[in-house]
Amino acid sequence: MPPLFRSTDLELQRRAEAISRQLPAHRGKPILLQRIPGLRDRHSTVHAGSFLRDRRIAFDCTTREFPRIFVHELFHFVWLRAGNTRRWSYEALLRAELRTRARGELGWSAEWRKAQLTLREVRNRGRRWREYCCESFCDTSAWLYSGIDGHPEFTLPQGCRKLRRQWFECEIEAKGLSI
Repeated sequence: MPPLFRSTDLELQRRAEAISRQLPAHRGKPILLQRIPGLRDRHSTVHAGSFLRDRRIAFDCTTREFPRIFVHELFHFVWLRAGNTRRWSYEALLRAELRTRARGELGWSAEWRKAQLTLREVRNRGRRWREYCCESFCDTSAWLYSGIDGHPEFTLPQGCRKLRRQWFECEIEAKGLSI
């Protein structure tokens, strides 16, 4: 079986392969990893970006941040292949958190989106709600699987973290990852 990650930057490939050994069982076609200085999205400067159709991830992050950013970006591929049933189940978990008025998140990409949500967007499953759910899923994955014990962006209360860990154990770890 060919390696899951390939890159002309052998250090980047080596680090990605090492981190991927911490993940639940996974399978998928190879993903190209690249370093691109000055990376931006439609909002501002970013640490990385996933290009799902191209099966490519571009990075502009520090070595220290790489494990968390790498897992986050990799889980965009998992979200894409998770299927509606699993995504809707995760959405239900997030709705339950919102009903308890839980603040915080497990990464900035989800936290700023959560702060901008309206009740109408949540109720109607609007674009901003769906983007928040995806980013929350990826940030939670990074919290769980990157090997980082603590980070200033991990602000979600412990009770919510416990429920998310249980969800991932049942829905992701027990079934494996399609990347």
